[in-house]
Amino acid sequence: MARLPRLVIAKHLHYLIARGHNDQPVFHDEADYQHFLNWLREAAQRLGVAIHAYALLPNRLHLLATPGDELALSKMMQAVGRHYVPYFNARHGRSGSLWEGRFRATVVEADRYFSHCAHLIEYQPLLAGLSTDISAYRWSSHAHHVGLIKQAWLSDHPAYWQLGNTPFEREAAYQQLCSVPPEASQAASIDQATHKAWALGSEAFRRSLTKLTERRLEPAKRGRPSKSPDKVTQSLAATPASVANTARNRAPRRTPPKAV
Repeated sequence: MARLPRLVIAKHLHYLIARGHNDQPVFHDEADYQHFLNWLREAAQRLGVAIHAYALLPNRLHLLATPGDELALSKMMQAVGRHYVPYFNARHGRSGSLWEGRFRATVVEADRYFSHCAHLIEYQPLLAGLSTDISAYRWSSHAHHVGLIKQAWLSDHPAYWQLGNTPFEREAAYQQLCSVPPEASQAASIDQATHKAWALGSEAFRRSLTKLTERRLEPAKRGRPSKSPDKVTQSLAATPASVANTARNRAPRRTPPKAV
């Protein structure tokens, strides 16, 4: 079966995951993380991609971003790769591909899922056992969202601004949200949608996207469509009597249940 094109819709929120080949490390130390972030920042600004949240882990990265057009996400990741992969290979004495195929991404209903997605992204270091303090992990956007540092290249999403009327209110509300692990069912929904590239959101949200893309937004129903009663009747009426009698004779007899 042919692989569907990646689901990217301009000016909508997207969750993106890229993994190292065979889950091998793509970051070894501070220099690697910092070089990658520098090239990501430059490519995002140049290509019109707003980065809202991120987390860099030794073997993968998670991003929450809004592209200005349908090609911007791919162009951004390609631009970063053209710099980072040769740098990483030369520095660590390796060759060949660094990433596990193409990155995974899907479009997300921002009003419903922004906070859940950002929370899940920034909680990744704790889930991976890399830190016990979400605010102490240096290679994520969490410190920015709770007001500990300012990363000017990050773009605060309108859904983040809805958390409060002042910066203090927004930071406090977001810190409270991230004080507990992500809800398992929400995390599973986000992970499944991202890896299978199906739109994440309400039915109304998915309907609105059909006007913007011809790509399927959810899995196709399996199996043949069931016949309507009228079609079944027509099919039986068109069956020769001899065939119908043979079919009835071959039909297994139902055995009544035994008394207990």
